[in-house]
Amino acid sequence: MNLSLRLQDKVAIITGAGSGIGRGTAILFASHGAKVVITDVNEDGLHETTQIIKENDGHVLVLKQDVSKEEGWQNVIKRTEDEYGRLDILMNNAGIGKRTGLAETSLEQFENVQAVNSAGVFLGMKYAAEVMKKAGGGSIINVSSMYGIIGSPGSTAYHASKGAVRLITKSAAIELAKDRIRVNSIHPGVIVTKLSMTGAINGVHHLKDKTPWPELGEPEDIAYGALYLASDESRYVTGSELVIDGGFTAQ
Repeated sequence: MNLSLRLQDKVAIITGAGSGIGRGTAILFASHGAKVVITDVNEDGLHETTQIIKENDGHVLVLKQDVSKEEGWQNVIKRTEDEYGRLDILMNNAGIGKRTGLAETSLEQFENVQAVNSAGVFLGMKYAAEVMKKAGGGSIINVSSMYGIIGSPGSTAYHASKGAVRLITKSAAIELAKDRIRVNSIHPGVIVTKLSMTGAINGVHHLKDKTPWPELGEPEDIAYGALYLASDESRYVTGSELVIDGGFTAQ
């Protein structure tokens, strides 16, 4: 196995690739030989990610996508299959946050977070699996959160969505194992991204103080975990939770 190019000739879709974890993962996957299909609602962010990949001689296809829309998923999967004839890896990374508690969260706000964070994952797996079966297998990586494992005050809708991602991953892993499609979840702790920083500086400082590791995580810390799950090195890993949180949930 050539560990210098761990995804040589594989085709990967990465959602939410306009910034943060998605961008870091897309750049890393491309550097390891993958043909990456990057999607986001943020077209400016996608452009920036694309430029970085192309400057490093990577291969990228760019598609605007709202992951909560079924037609959008059908289009992304079709465009990928039309362009490359196969799909090996899907990283369901796109997500949104809502930092309000039980009483303050409206039903509309709750449903909006579920539509992106959990229904988006469901739709991605549903349509990606059809193409992966034709290729003889694949790897699906669903980005949950440490808050898909533990609770905290507030962020009720976010916790609900990430807990759903954790268990739908296990269900899909069992169902798709016969087709050699592996399904695993990643559970980031506090990662320095625009999403985590927006309107949450005090909260982030609080979480840093509670995280055993001396520094906060970077998008690349999650990207390298995804690289392992995407590669053939993890051929016997499915239905698992990869927690990358600086020891937060070990307490």
